[in-house]
Formats: sequence, C-alpha cells, structure tokens
Amino acid sequence: MRKKPELLAPAGNMEKMKMALLYGADAVYLGGKAYGLRAFGGNFSREELKEAMEFAHGLGKKVYVTVNIFPHNRDLAALPDYLRYLQEIGADALLVADLGIFTMCREIVPEMELHISTQANNTNWATVRAWQALGAKRVVLAREMSLEEIREIRQKCDVDLEMFVHGAMCISYSGRCLLSNYFTGRDANMGSCAQSCRWKYALVEETRPGKYFPIEEDERGTYIMNSKDMCLLPHIADVIGSGVESLKIEGRMKSVHYVASVVKAYRLAIDAYFDHPDDFHIDPAWTEELEKVSHRPYTTGFYYHQPTKDDQLYGTSSYIQTSEFVGLVRSYDKEKGWALVEQRNNMKLGQEIEVFQPTGPLFRQTIRAMRDEDGEEIAVAPHPQQLLYMKMEQPVEPYTILRRDYQA
Repeated sequence: MRKKPELLAPAGNMEKMKMALLYGADAVYLGGKAYGLRAFGGNFSREELKEAMEFAHGLGKKVYVTVNIFPHNRDLAALPDYLRYLQEIGADALLVADLGIFTMCREIVPEMELHISTQANNTNWATVRAWQALGAKRVVLAREMSLEEIREIRQKCDVDLEMFVHGAMCISYSGRCLLSNYFTGRDANMGSCAQSCRWKYALVEETRPGKYFPIEEDERGTYIMNSKDMCLLPHIADVIGSGVESLKIEGRMKSVHYVASVVKAYRLAIDAYFDHPDDFHIDPAWTEELEKVSHRPYTTGFYYHQPTKDDQLYGTSSYIQTSEFVGLVRSYDKEKGWALVEQRNNMKLGQEIEVFQPTGPLFRQTIRAMRDEDGEEIAVAPHPQQLLYMKMEQPVEPYTILRRDYQA
C-alpha cells in the first residue's frame, strides 16, 4: 500500500487557512505581503504568519510560504531579513521559482525545506533531478503534464513530487502570461494577475476601427482564452497510483466556502481509497459537493490527453454553483441548542438551509427561530457579517458553514 499523499490547500487569508485545515487539509500554502504570486489574495502580515504557524502546528499540520515571484534587483534587498523571519517563526517550507532566490535561501536559511514552484516549469525528469541535486526537497509539477509523464518522473526521481488536482487552468504556460501586464500594468509574474484571459474578446480589422467581429459565430462575442477548471476527484485512484507525495488544490483568491467544500470532498475521497483500495468507488456526494461552489465546468486538463476545444469555454466566462454561503457558526450552546452565527448572506425564517460541518454529519433544516445579539427575535438577517443566534435541530461545530440552494 502506498503512503497516503498529503492534501495541500490554498490559504488566501487567516480565515481560509483555518477553514482549510479544519475541513481536512494536511497542509496549506500561503503568502506574505511580498514575494508571492497572489498580491490580491489577502495574504498575511508578519504577525499573521506567526499566528498561522502556531494554529497549524497546534493541529499537527504544516504551512508552506510562497516566495515565488520572478524578482528584479530591487526585490532582493529585503529578502534576507524576510527569509530569516520565516525560519524563526517555523515555516515548514518555502515555495520558490527563481534560481537566484533558491540560492539565497540555501545560503541564508540552509536548514529550511525548499519546494520548487510550478512557475519554474517542471515538466520532465531531468529538470526534477537537477532541482533535487541542488537541494530541493520537493518539486511542484506543471499542470501541462500527463499521467504517464508523471509516472515516468516518479520512477526516475527520488525527490518528493506535488501535482495540481483541482482549480483554475491558466491559458498561458504554467502562469507565464503577459496579458495582464499589457492591458492593466499588473504583472502576473509579480503577483498581480488581473485574469485578462477571462475577459470578452472580439476581432477588429485594421481598416475598420471600432467595428467588432465575433471570433465565433455568436452575437455575444467569445471568451476564446477561457479554460474550464481542473477536477481530478473522479480519477483519484489514478492520481494516488501515480506515486506523487502531495495533491494540490488551486485557489488562494477563492472563497471560504470554496476552500472548505473542495478540501472536504478530496479528504473524503482520499481516505475512502485508503480504507478500501480494492473496493473503492466514487461517492456521488463528493462530486455533488464540488458542484455547490462557484466554478467553471470541469475538465481533466492534460492528465489523460492534450486539451481540445471541449476543454475551453467560448460563450461565457460566468461561474456556476448550486449553493450559496449564508452563515458561519462561531459557537454552539449544547444545552440550549442555539448557535452563534455570523451572517454571510441575507437569510430569513422559513428558508431551508444545509449545515456543512468540518467533521460532523451534513444535514438540512428549516430556519425556524433567530435572535439578534440582544436576544430579541428577528425574522430576517440582512446585514453583512451580522452576529445572530439561530436555533439548530442538531448539534453543530464551530466553523460550520450554513448554505442554501443557489438563488440565481
């Protein structure tokens, strides 16, 4: 039996980090205020980074910090101090893509574990071996790889391997995109991608400026560069069989609801495989869970074949989802059966909600009683992040998500 792979989740801010770990991730990857590739993902101050380490380590889990920008000279001056701080607070590994930053890490914090980011375009066994020889502990494989290629790398290399199993697919090669910089001045390789590939485009002929012609025969134009989202959960047995050590979920800029739902679905699938490898099957509840969060239609990306036109979206860049996040349980009074809830979307008496817990059972109930913080009965909770009390039909855990069927 193979060793159970690590489930690695994104953490754009402190709340997402806690939710990812509580809903089943073994480790999270996150960024500080500089040197990471998600400058608009929330990210962590130095004090928050320290708090994140303490929270994760208290659960026996790990935190990897991104230092994976492509730096210019000006970016290097403050790097040594930052690296020493990350070592001091106990970061479990650093994610790097640039050879210069890698070398500085080896010199300044030689004891720290280094992971090579997918930004380094790790697509073959020779590259993986080279990073291993330089002292890397892990290499994150590019999304543009097939199952057979990953298996061959696993056979020829001893270093830990990490692969993406879920999330957005970049239209450019492993994130090497210049569209954002060209259109908005926000450099994707410095952490500021505007996701220009999701915009609506049309064709303009040089001698007829101002006249826009659809690239596809559709009156709405086209989203010709808009990829579907990766989802390998239905193929988790093949993924585990490839022998990689870590399964990575993309999405540091995604919502709390997204992180919790996707993490738990993969947690259940991985655990079920190792509990019954000879009688393993995909539970429809896992894939149904992935439909509840905001996403584009799913694809297996490069895993089984080269992507075709069926892996792109040409008519819309809209996301789809079947449920919406309405509240987060902060605490629960077992004796009285009331939960303290932080409102995340308008909710009112009579609505049916689904109660989605970190470890407890999933159940549905109708909202039959709510009170404000002063104990006064209320019929509706319309204010963003309003604190209220809700009568629960079953016990619930802190960090439980309350959601309802999506109302378009």
